[in-house]
Amino acid sequence: MKKLRNRILVSLVGIPILLLVLLLFPPIYTPILIALLSMVASFETSRALGVKQIRVQAYSMLLAAGVPFWVYYGELPLPALFAMLVYVVLLFVEALPSHYKIEIGVIGGVFFFSVFVPYFLSSIVRIGSHPLRDFYILVPLLIPFLSDAVAMFSGMLFGKHKLAPEISPKKTREGSVGGLLGGTIAVLLYGMLISLVADVGVNFLYLAIYGLLGSAVSQIGDLSFSYVKRQNGIKDFGTIFPGHGGVLDRFDSVIFCAPFIEILIILIPAFSR
Repeated sequence: MKKLRNRILVSLVGIPILLLVLLLFPPIYTPILIALLSMVASFETSRALGVKQIRVQAYSMLLAAGVPFWVYYGELPLPALFAMLVYVVLLFVEALPSHYKIEIGVIGGVFFFSVFVPYFLSSIVRIGSHPLRDFYILVPLLIPFLSDAVAMFSGMLFGKHKLAPEISPKKTREGSVGGLLGGTIAVLLYGMLISLVADVGVNFLYLAIYGLLGSAVSQIGDLSFSYVKRQNGIKDFGTIFPGHGGVLDRFDSVIFCAPFIEILIILIPAFSR
């Protein structure tokens, strides 16, 4: 019950902050937010993989922080090439003198997480540049957060059959179904609210697709990072969010859902003028 209470308290504080940054602050604050989350996520993965070298952690955090700004300023290839080259050279400069302490698998893992996590999260930055950003920007957060919450309560109330017992023992098939329904209903209600308060067209069929498929992808993201935790023998990636864990514990589903929603926005836009 204490963990549940902490989760609720964090949500009551964190959600208004996200709303302020994404909806009311100037657009530049979105990559700043994503950069901060990415830096913490990079540190968490470095620690999970057993990296103790402070310089390696620092290089990875700086690379992760730079990705959202690279996306915000147009994803130019030359700066990306330069940053990647410098990062890889610095990693090997650290590894070469101590090849027994830093294995190639660890280098690959650190590089992988320091690039793909911020790049996937930066889908929120790209959505933030959409002409209808005010309506779309919350969707890649709304679906995974509500899907996760409804899945948790559905599992507590109705859960009998384990979903992936070796990876996430507490997750159930009943909770998973509840999460799919919760994410779908949440985004449909959001669409109804938008249609009432704004002069914008809403395609509810497309929103239902966003919700159903987005919830499924979110659950895959959640399980994927649980897999990483089991592989490395840790319970949580961090403690920055009481009751939730670290950034990767709280945003694991968002990391997978955000780019998927970005793709759907391009292919089947649910809002129109």
